[in-house]
Amino acid sequence: MQSQEDKPIIIGLVAGEVSGDILGAGLIAAIKQQYNNVRFVGIAGPRMKAMGCEAWYEMEELAVMGVVEVLARLPRLLSIRRDLVKRFTELKPDVFVGIDAPDFNLTLESKLKQSGIKTVQYVSPSVWAWRQKRIFKIAKATHLVLALLPFEKAFYDKFEVPCLFVGHTLADKLPLEPDKNGARNRLKLEPEGLYLAILPGSRHAEITLLTPVFLQAAEELLSKIPNLKFIVPMVNETKKKAFLDIKAKVAPNLPLTVFEGKSTDVLTSADATLLASGTATLECMLAKSPMVVGYKMRGLNYFIGKRLVKTPFISLPNLLANKQVVLELLQDDCIVSNIVNGLTPLLSDVEHNNALKSIFRDLHLQIRCNADEKAAQAVLSLVQTHTT
Repeated sequence: MQSQEDKPIIIGLVAGEVSGDILGAGLIAAIKQQYNNVRFVGIAGPRMKAMGCEAWYEMEELAVMGVVEVLARLPRLLSIRRDLVKRFTELKPDVFVGIDAPDFNLTLESKLKQSGIKTVQYVSPSVWAWRQKRIFKIAKATHLVLALLPFEKAFYDKFEVPCLFVGHTLADKLPLEPDKNGARNRLKLEPEGLYLAILPGSRHAEITLLTPVFLQAAEELLSKIPNLKFIVPMVNETKKKAFLDIKAKVAPNLPLTVFEGKSTDVLTSADATLLASGTATLECMLAKSPMVVGYKMRGLNYFIGKRLVKTPFISLPNLLANKQVVLELLQDDCIVSNIVNGLTPLLSDVEHNNALKSIFRDLHLQIRCNADEKAAQAVLSLVQTHTT
C-alpha cells in the first residue's frame, strides 16, 4: 500500500439520502483513523462534508423516490451520472463506494468497474425482497457488497457474490439501554410526560402523503388521551417547513413540538412512535420505542411495487425478526382508525411494551458489529489490492 508520504489515497463516494450520509460520515471517520492522507470526493450530505468529503453535487439531487418522481427528474439524474462517470474515470480513484441509492449507483459502479476502478456497494439493494434478478447486475457492477443485515449476506452467498456483513453504524452508536430521562432533558421535555413521536419520512413524497393521516390520527388520540403530547423531528429546515405547511391546513390547532434533527433523542424520549417505513424504523427499534409503521405511495408506484415485492414485511424490525413484531399499515390500511387502534395499547400497556423492548434489544445485538470499522477495513483491503 502507498505510504503516507506518497500521493493520497483517493476514495470516490456517492450518497443519496440522509441515512447514506450517516453511513458515509462513519466510513470516512474510520478510514481517517488509519490513514491521514486520503481524499474523499463525490456526492455528499452535510455530515460527510463536515468530515472533509469534497462534494461535486448536493446529496438532495438524488433524493427522489417512486417511478413518477424519478421520471420527472430523469434528465437531471442522467446528466449527473454521465458527469460522474467522466470525472471518476479521469480521476481514477483507488476505490469507489456507492452508498445505498442502488438505482443510481449500480449503473455508475458498472461503468467505473469496466474502466478498471474497484467498486463497492455499501448497503445492499433489497434484492431478497423484489427484483431478485438484480443480483446478477450487482455481481457485474461491484467487487464487494457491504451488507447491513445478516439475512442479506445469506442471500448473496447463495449466488456466490462477494458480500461482507458489517452490521449497522446506528446499532453501534445507540446504547442497548436508552437513557430516556437524559434524552428528555436535552430536549427540555417534561420528565413524566406522555409523548408520541411522529415521523412522516424524509422524502418530499412521504411527507406529502403521510403527514395528513398521521396528524388526523394524532388529533383523535388526543381526544382519547388528553395528556398526550406530540414531538416531531424533521431532517432539515426545508422538510420542517413542508410539514408545518401541511399541518396548518390539516390540523392547525394540534399542539406539537417540532425539532430540526435530534431524531435519536426524540425517539428515545417517546413512549410510542408513529412513523414511515424506512431506516427510521431501525433507529426507532434501537431507541427501544414501541411503534406503528405507516406507509403510502402514489397509486402507480404502489401498483407496480405490490407486484414486485416478494417479502411479507417492509419494516426493518419485522424483517430482522422474520415475523411481525410491529404493526405495519400500508396504503389503504394506513387510515386514522387503524393507526389509533394500533397506537392506543402502545401508550398504555406496560407489560406488552416491556416484552417488545426485550425483542428490540435482541435484534439490536444482532447488528452491533462495529460497522464503521469493518466497512473501512473492507474498503482499504480493496485499495491495497489495487495499489500493490
